[in-house]
Formats: sequence, C-alpha cells, structure tokens
Amino acid sequence: MEQLIEQLRTILGTNFGLYFKSHSYHWNIEGADFVQYHTYLGDFYEQVFDNTDLIAEKLRMIGAYAPVSLSRIHELTDVEEDTGIPDAKTMFANLYKANERMVFHLKAGIVAADNANEPAISNFLQDLLDQHQKHAWFFRSIIK
Repeated sequence: MEQLIEQLRTILGTNFGLYFKSHSYHWNIEGADFVQYHTYLGDFYEQVFDNTDLIAEKLRMIGAYAPVSLSRIHELTDVEEDTGIPDAKTMFANLYKANERMVFHLKAGIVAADNANEPAISNFLQDLLDQHQKHAWFFRSIIK
C-alpha cells in the first residue's frame, strides 16, 4: 500500500505542475493561432485542475494524507519549470514532455494499485491515462 500512496502523491504533484504550466501558457500564448490555442489550453488546464481534487481524494480514501504545502507539491512534481515565456510551438513541445511524465507516473500508479488490490483506484488511473494519451496525440499533432 505504501508504494501506491507514494505513487499517488507523485501523480498529484505532477498533475499540479502540469496544471500550472498549462495555465501559465494559457495566459501567455501568442501568435496567429492565438484564439484556438488559448481555448484549447483553457480546456486542458481546467480538466487537469479538476483531476487534482480527485487524485487527492483517492489518497484520503486509502487512509493517507495529501500534501499541504506548495513546497511539498514542488518536491513531488515531475514537471520542469519554465524560466521564461517560450513561443507557442515550444509551449506545446514542453506540454507534450510534461504530459509524457504524467503518462509514465499514471502507468506506474496503475501497477501499484493492482499490486495493492485497489481495482477502483486502478480504474480511475486508467481513465486519467486515457485522457492524457489523447492529449499527447493532440500535442504531437500541433508540434509536427
């Protein structure tokens, strides 16, 4: 169970990092496709943010606590921070990379949930994996 708890915490941190990155890109994107990209990023960050609460609730359901500080979230995330504002194509390449980290951790979480005999959590993580694999397709298509 401890492996599942740690993996869920990493998923939570990575999810929050992905949320912040995508929301900051939503604020700052520019270019000829601004409206389309701004709208897509808005939809993406809202979905990712909504998942944050659901992931934290899975931790609580198995008797663990969710992180309570931004510094702890920062320790748990596997999303690289930006130090400047990249151009639109780089934003989507960065989101693709960050999303792939989320996919990696979701797959590890599914294994941990299966090993802990937590099929509901495994199913939940599989649903998130499906969402992120679809976004990976979108990101790849944008950066081609």
